[in-house]
Amino acid sequence: MNAVITERLVGIAQQSRSLPHGGKSEFYARVADELGMSIATLHRKLGEVSVRQQRKRRNDAGKIVLLFDDAQLISAVLMESTRRNNKRLMSIQQAMDILIANGKIAAARVDEETGEMIRLSVSTVARALRHYKLHPDQLNAPAPVTEMQSLHPNHVWEIDPSLCVLYYLKSEADANRGLQVMDADEFYKNKPKNLARIAQDRVWRYVITDHTSGTVYVEYVLGAESGENLANIFIHAVQKRGEHDPFHGVPFIVMVDPGSANTGAVFKNLCRSLQVHVQVNKPGNPRAKGQVERMNDQVERQFESGLKFIAINSLEELNQAAWRWMRVFNATSIHSRTKQTRYGVWLQINQEQLRTAPDEATCRELAHSKPESRSVTPKLTISFKGDEYDVSSLIESAGLFVGQKVMVVKNPWRQNAAQIVIAGEDGRDVFHVVEKVERNEFGFRDGAPVICESYSRHADTKAQRNAKDNEMLVMGADTLEAAAEARKGKHLAFGGELDPYKPVTDTVLPAYLPKRGTALNVPNPVQIEIKPLNRVQIGKALREIFGRPVTTEEYASIADWYPSGVMEEQLQEAADRLEGKGKFAAPALRLVG
Repeated sequence: MNAVITERLVGIAQQSRSLPHGGKSEFYARVADELGMSIATLHRKLGEVSVRQQRKRRNDAGKIVLLFDDAQLISAVLMESTRRNNKRLMSIQQAMDILIANGKIAAARVDEETGEMIRLSVSTVARALRHYKLHPDQLNAPAPVTEMQSLHPNHVWEIDPSLCVLYYLKSEADANRGLQVMDADEFYKNKPKNLARIAQDRVWRYVITDHTSGTVYVEYVLGAESGENLANIFIHAVQKRGEHDPFHGVPFIVMVDPGSANTGAVFKNLCRSLQVHVQVNKPGNPRAKGQVERMNDQVERQFESGLKFIAINSLEELNQAAWRWMRVFNATSIHSRTKQTRYGVWLQINQEQLRTAPDEATCRELAHSKPESRSVTPKLTISFKGDEYDVSSLIESAGLFVGQKVMVVKNPWRQNAAQIVIAGEDGRDVFHVVEKVERNEFGFRDGAPVICESYSRHADTKAQRNAKDNEMLVMGADTLEAAAEARKGKHLAFGGELDPYKPVTDTVLPAYLPKRGTALNVPNPVQIEIKPLNRVQIGKALREIFGRPVTTEEYASIADWYPSGVMEEQLQEAADRLEGKGKFAAPALRLVG
């Protein structure tokens, strides 16, 4: 707007303020017609040159009526209807209708004047969801991340394969061989047979980035993502390639996705033998190796975008073109974090940080050989692939002992050495180099002590030291000699202070209620049956008691009283009955006055 129009608009704004209520519409219509603009444009321009009085804030502004529990239910329904690409299929209105119909929420407020229940509007519910931090837009927001660092070039590499969705490479037997663009009409999703036909010809891109410098390595393969392809790409990346490509060496850590090819035996065996820790990221967390993800996009946009304009007839030609672009990119492109070129930062690596790799043939052998289990012999050696290796140096550092099983792999840098793989305190594999045992023409170990000339013994293993400490503890001695004397003197273990049966004596047993049983009538086989006395025995015995023979009447009385016969212990009772003595005596007569 020019100054004249601005001045005119300021005057119109001032004039409108003095107009009565209901008279501004006609005024604005007339002024807009004079200025040759619409009423909406006039209002917009008046807002730019004038200050309007703020509207009075509502009394209930900012007040949240929807309960938290109701808001949580609405949020849960909305999130459940969300697709994996965060596209929400259900609206807030639809979620409210479903929950209200099922009696799960009220979503209403009471009109203070009429007492009527008024259903909350969608905007009110949406505002409440945002207030409670339950809105799907808030719940789908990315989680906070922690920025991680690497220590030096070749400390951490990130590896990520990606399928080139636009290209496939026909074989040399095909008349129209070479890199082909996948036509959308020919290879769309409803024609799976066409996709299957070129499955082995589709081009896969492997990208490796050095986390510290951002240096990138690119290589293409055919077929599919596999452990063999990953191992080959890694072997090529660690090799020294030429003066214009300084990037090489074995990293200390590689970060990969949790795919079967990345975590398979081939690649893990290679990394274990080269002393490389494989860091497998959690599923669904691409941000963990965002550097290589972004570099995949860079390669696709900056390099692959030009493949439509040149003829590529083989995989070798494709890789040669990619490596030319890669070298220029690493040498000239300025990294946003370091503000330097990628090769420039990588060249700051020092000798200790640059671990040169063995040749490709040795690396491939390592990729297909897995660690083997071996037992430590009493000579503190292990046997591996027909040779012996000395592990005596690991008694202190790794705590080895005789009979312990250890994992052994070939040493890729030294032919006469092997590597013992032992898990460290942090759970990572720690590699210990052990030397091959050399023997002379008689089969004796080089450097072994000569009989009667010298003698040397191995240092005690940790297990042996613990056994000696236990012996002194049991015998209550400060030295092994004192412990031996105590053992020879038949001293009690722990000075007799340890009662092995104290748990038994300290145990309080419950008092059990007696149980009623039924007596079992079992005849005693050794019991002698006692028979009653016969007539002769009875007469003889009573004659001794009475001092006279027994009469016939007395015999008859005895037979009546004891029909089963008289037992020996009943003789005195029978005599008292015959004579009327004791309890059988007649009662005395009393004179009653």
